[in-house]
Amino acid sequence: MHQADLYPIGRIGKPHGVRGELTFMFDDNVFDRVDADCVFLRVDGLMVPFFFEEYRFRSDTTALVKFEGVDTMERARELTGCDVFFPRHLADDDDAPLTLQSLVGFTIVDAPTQHVVGTIAAIDDQTANVLFCLDNGHLIPANDDLVTGIDQQARTITMRLPDGLLDL
Repeated sequence: MHQADLYPIGRIGKPHGVRGELTFMFDDNVFDRVDADCVFLRVDGLMVPFFFEEYRFRSDTTALVKFEGVDTMERARELTGCDVFFPRHLADDDDAPLTLQSLVGFTIVDAPTQHVVGTIAAIDDQTANVLFCLDNGHLIPANDDLVTGIDQQARTITMRLPDGLLDL
């Protein structure tokens, strides 16, 4: 599966126990909306599917997961720090609310000019001012007041950007 068909939902933490169980920190509520058999991990730059043997939630943002074929602490350690992705086509539901992470891969369009500004490569939510990090290096405030429209089918977000923002 290509990375464009996936969106990031979290990261694998440290092993838990000796059977290959791992801590999984997630920042998307996709598991509340969809039953999933697998997720994709970026391993050495490749998107690799990992099928759940079992998982259990520890909190709203953490789960313990056991993947098929990961049966030792050593094998689990190899996956520590891997980014976790989910297939867009399974999560796409026009009735479901969009999450910030599901917007990765959407194209930002400037409302007045209709020019493409860039594609969202990542979301920076480490501060109170959440930013869209675009593939061309621009940082755009993820502010509802700037958004004039979202087309989930076309995967575009039309925004009225402040003058001079793209010149920074």
